[in-house]
Amino acid sequence: MPFLVLDGLDKSFQSNRVLRELSLEIEKGEVLALLGPSGSGKTTALRLIAGFEAPDLGRIRVDGEDVTGLPPSRRRFGMVFQHYALFPHLTVGENVAFGLEGTGKEESRRRVAEALAQVDLPGFEARRVGEISGGQQQRVALARALAPEPRVLLLDEPLSNLDPTLRERTRRELRTAIRKIGITTVLVTHEQEEAFHLGDRVAVLHGGILHQVGSPEDLYERPATRFVAGFVGRASAFPGTYEGDGKVRLPSGEAWAGEPAGDLKPGEPAELVVRPESLVFIPGGLPGRVTERRYAGPVSFFLVALDGQEVEVMAPSGAASEEDAVSVGLGTSGPRPRIFGVGKA
Repeated sequence: MPFLVLDGLDKSFQSNRVLRELSLEIEKGEVLALLGPSGSGKTTALRLIAGFEAPDLGRIRVDGEDVTGLPPSRRRFGMVFQHYALFPHLTVGENVAFGLEGTGKEESRRRVAEALAQVDLPGFEARRVGEISGGQQQRVALARALAPEPRVLLLDEPLSNLDPTLRERTRRELRTAIRKIGITTVLVTHEQEEAFHLGDRVAVLHGGILHQVGSPEDLYERPATRFVAGFVGRASAFPGTYEGDGKVRLPSGEAWAGEPAGDLKPGEPAELVVRPESLVFIPGGLPGRVTERRYAGPVSFFLVALDGQEVEVMAPSGAASEEDAVSVGLGTSGPRPRIFGVGKA
């Protein structure tokens, strides 16, 4: 049985409906990342789970218990906020112990030491917050959330205020800590790399609607909607007409194959969405010109102008230079292109 269940959550603020019948099932010990752009509803979903907001419709259950009407203090959830909310005038130990009011002194000391050990900061109790790094502060905030021994851990954009280098290192540390603890976790982020690195599964939200939930591989290689195909990773869209049997006839007259996403009828306008690594430079392909080359070591990403649009090709770095005339076709490796009906989700 799923450990955390969101059943048809709906939420509006005045006339703005920000979450639409969100349903998710999360297994015990699983890390689920809620991914989406600003205004997608992901933070509202997290606040509903935490109990900071009440849903207009729907229920929230944890380990079979309906917690929809419970205040945050009775849900036994741990929360790590975007800016950590640490108290600079308190020591690390005092910060971690802040949520343990009513716990005996010895028990509080034990839980603080245990929580700090879980995040690989043993012996840091006497340190001042200003004396430790940003990444260590993030782990102190995580320890504070873990000290009350919560059933579920909630992370609200936990790495967004770190610089890129520190963010990458802290992300690895956070992933290690969560995996070691084995706690059921819901993470909110707008960063795809963060969601893919930390999440066992990723739920993509847009406009308050859940578009797809699955592994990072599912989302990248088999996007369920046109939004997911464009939002997750790089992709180029080739317009054409669906011919049936998984083929799209391009304006050039060529028929390219892909995997239909949803019901499509022959003759309907369609888009073939292709990842950069699924395109290649080949003789006899669609003619174009390289407008930009972004070097990435052994491979480069080439922007190619063809048929009035720009597409992106990942190829060996020496395959072409800017302003070169090239021809582009489908390769035999990389994710299979996806076919979406024009005007459909």
